Amino acid sequence: MSWNPTLAPDCPDHVSADAIETLIIPRARDIGGFEVRRALPSPKRQMVGPFIFFDQMGPAEFITDGGIDVRPHPHIGLGTVTYLYQGEFEHRDSLGTHQMIYPGEVNWMLAGRGVTHSERTSAETRATRHKLFGIQTWVALPEDREDIAPDFEHHKAGALPDLSEGGAQARLILGTAWGERSPVTMQSEIFYADVTLAPGAQFPLPDDHEDRGIYVTQGSIENAGQSFEAGQMMVFRPGDRLSVRAGSQGARLMALGGETLNGPRYVWWNFVSSSPDRIEEAKEAWKAADWEKGPFHLPPGDAEEFIPISPELDRLKIKR
Repeated sequence: MSWNPTLAPDCPDHVSADAIETLIIPRARDIGGFEVRRALPSPKRQMVGPFIFFDQMGPAEFITDGGIDVRPHPHIGLGTVTYLYQGEFEHRDSLGTHQMIYPGEVNWMLAGRGVTHSERTSAETRATRHKLFGIQTWVALPEDREDIAPDFEHHKAGALPDLSEGGAQARLILGTAWGERSPVTMQSEIFYADVTLAPGAQFPLPDDHEDRGIYVTQGSIENAGQSFEAGQMMVFRPGDRLSVRAGSQGARLMALGGETLNGPRYVWWNFVSSSPDRIEEAKEAWKAADWEKGPFHLPPGDAEEFIPISPELDRLKIKR
């Protein structure tokens, strides 16, 4: 379908230099033999709308028997979003979910008061040479919903709204934008879209969201005499009507944002909360490893191991 509304003649055809409030260069992080680029949280910006964590995974290629093994680990106070360009993941969680995810689909796991999950490369994929490229994000929850019951949703690519106009194509992964709504259940106002641009094509950011950002995954964006390359995140000034234009090689973007929360969040390891005491409770519960009576349980079918809290991790302070 076409954009709704479509690009109007008076829509700005570029982003002016002063429209970019923050430019973020991701940091490289090792997550156990596999490097990711982490854009959020950053020293310059903790969140874009409710997005509090943003990792680019790959692009990477694995030979036979290679793959990713993110062992069972806990979350509270957030929702996790997995979206792939290439490859696959096998997801299991303590709700009993066992779900494969492939490119263009979305896994949304609502942690709420507590959930445990793992993500691994399947045995079938390990038997072949394969690639992995995708984005993982966390969405912080509104304060009155941080302890909501955990839940999980998976949606195929065909269930997500697709829009196109003049060399720009977008798949709306989460939330509302351009007159469309994703089927994924959200707890706050939000938008998140996978955007592909032909060389020179324009893309309008939605103007009905308070916070808006773009992360370039491939190609580049040119504006105001500057080129923003793959691996950079731009956060834009609120209120401006904006569109961006792809460079000479085209571009692929993740557009994200939404309503800002009532304040920053405390973050420690995989826990997010408006209360440091709540994080301490979750920390002690995971260390106790009482899978029978405690608040955390290991995923059925993947309960033989888990990620422990190491002495080094235990000494890290809760940050805000």
